Amino acid sequence: MTATGQERFDRKLIAPMVLGSALNPVNSSMIAVALVPIGAALGAPPAETAWLVSALYLATAIGQPVVGRLVDLHGPRRLFLAGAALLGIAGVLGALAPNLGVLVVARVLIGFGTCAGYPAAMHLIRSESRRTGRDSPNGVLTALAISAQTIAVVGPTLGGLLIGFGGWRTVFAVNIPLSLACLVLGALRLPRGGGHESGSGSLDVPGIALFAATLSALLLFLMEPSTAHWYLPVLAVAAGAGFAVRELRAAEPFLDLRVLAGNPPVLGTFARTLLAFTVSYAFLFGYTQWMEQGRGLTPTESGLVLLPMFLTGIVVSSTTGRSDGVRGKLLVGGLAQLVACALLLFVGARSGIWLLVAIAVVVGIPQGLISLANQKALYHQADPERMGSSAGLLRTFTYVGAMVAAAAGGTFLSGGADTTGLHGLALFLIVVAALLLVVTVLDRTLRRLGPAAVR
Repeated sequence: MTATGQERFDRKLIAPMVLGSALNPVNSSMIAVALVPIGAALGAPPAETAWLVSALYLATAIGQPVVGRLVDLHGPRRLFLAGAALLGIAGVLGALAPNLGVLVVARVLIGFGTCAGYPAAMHLIRSESRRTGRDSPNGVLTALAISAQTIAVVGPTLGGLLIGFGGWRTVFAVNIPLSLACLVLGALRLPRGGGHESGSGSLDVPGIALFAATLSALLLFLMEPSTAHWYLPVLAVAAGAGFAVRELRAAEPFLDLRVLAGNPPVLGTFARTLLAFTVSYAFLFGYTQWMEQGRGLTPTESGLVLLPMFLTGIVVSSTTGRSDGVRGKLLVGGLAQLVACALLLFVGARSGIWLLVAIAVVVGIPQGLISLANQKALYHQADPERMGSSAGLLRTFTYVGAMVAAAAGGTFLSGGADTTGLHGLALFLIVVAALLLVVTVLDRTLRRLGPAAVR
């Protein structure tokens, strides 16, 4: 039977959902090929330009669940438009920045400005499922996965082309037209209202502050792990304990820890996300920097070598996205990550371009599988009334993984992105990829995961 207009997903929502979800991944990955030219132009060493990566991760890790909770309370439209406007301001600031400090501020604003896209999209998908009574939006979830993760892979290619066309400032300036497109699409197509609690719920400000303090201390330590910074993990533990006490006592907690503790499948999804993106981001930034410094490629050439990641990820996501299976995607994706990390042990300063491209192809397989599988898992596992904050928390674990990756890169590539450093990083990533496979195999709930009735 053909679905009526009331029973079909509102397709006018897809464009703002996909574009909004893509803003954060593309900004987090474009910068990979811009670090070297920015450092050269501003006289900043790698230890300082690394803040351009870490600043966005920190802002995003904190901001995603906060904005997601606001989406749950007040609906997606206002948060989407506010984020888009902030992104445009950040684009102007970055394009005109006179020094590295201003660039870091611009990256923080980009991080906060891109926080609304993904939680808003997941909120809208759940809302449309309620309206239509059709609870298996595989096509829409696949579109989000392609926009979020395979676009993250094409980011270095896009960044390299932009730098070749107009210099590194174009990596920031490109956010201006993206912001305008989001403002127009959001204003014209996103529904007004739509919060599950009609905006009547209160925001747990103390809980948010303690959450931010916990993550800030933890991520700042991961950015520069050393015994001299021993106080940061201590602060993280203290703030985390305070956060737990606060959330367990609050009438309307920012994150309902009781619900999370009683939902092991969601915790498993968060853990898999952290492990998978530790590998993904360490590979992306470590491999890219090695190609430029250890192999001697230009930023544009490095971006083009990584292009097969994007193409492979698109093909894999498109061909597997409509299937309901989750466990199989995670197993194949985890195995592909393991193989890709092992292949890094065979590259050197004279490696042929064909080998570099082949590795990019292998990496594209998990790019097209793992994020899609975890996204589908979360859709079925999370509390529908907190879909926005749950989606935001999923992105938080994404960027905690990214920060672990940055710490690993800083450790193994501290003496420069040479082949020896890359091989050390590869060994670390092999261990993490193996752990992802173990966690997936041991999670029996994945066998039963599939379409569920609308709750």
